[in-house]
Amino acid sequence: EVQLVESGGGSVQAGGSLRLSCTASGFTFDDSNIGWYRRGPGNTCELVSTMNSPDGTPYYLHSVEGRFAISQDIAKNTVYLEMNSLKPEDAAVYYCAADRHIFTVTRVDCRSSFIDYWGQGTQVTVSS
Repeated sequence: EVQLVESGGGSVQAGGSLRLSCTASGFTFDDSNIGWYRRGPGNTCELVSTMNSPDGTPYYLHSVEGRFAISQDIAKNTVYLEMNSLKPEDAAVYYCAADRHIFTVTRVDCRSSFIDYWGQGTQVTVSS
C-alpha cells in the first residue's frame, strides 16, 4: 500500500520559517515524481513545488520562488519543503502528492484521483 505522510505544519508569524516533511512508503522516488500542493479557495489545489520538471530542475510556483526550497533524502524516502520568509498568503493546507506527470498538473481538485497519491495534508498558518 502506498502512503504519503506529511509533518511539520504549524503556526508562525510573517517572516518566519517552517519545514514540511513527506515520508513515502510503498514505493520509491524512482517510481514517481513527488510534489507539494496547497489548497486555495474552494477545493482547488495549486502546485507549489516538485522535485523534477521536464528539464530536470525543481519547479516552484512563481510566488514562492526564492523563499521555498524542495529537497529529498532518498535513504529516508522523504521529501522536504523548506519555507522561509513566510507571508500570510502562504497560509493553507499543504499536501504532499505523487504522480509521474505531476509537473503538468498545476491546478487540480485537492485529493483528486487525477493524481496518483496524496498525503493527508498539514496546516500552515501565518499571522501578520
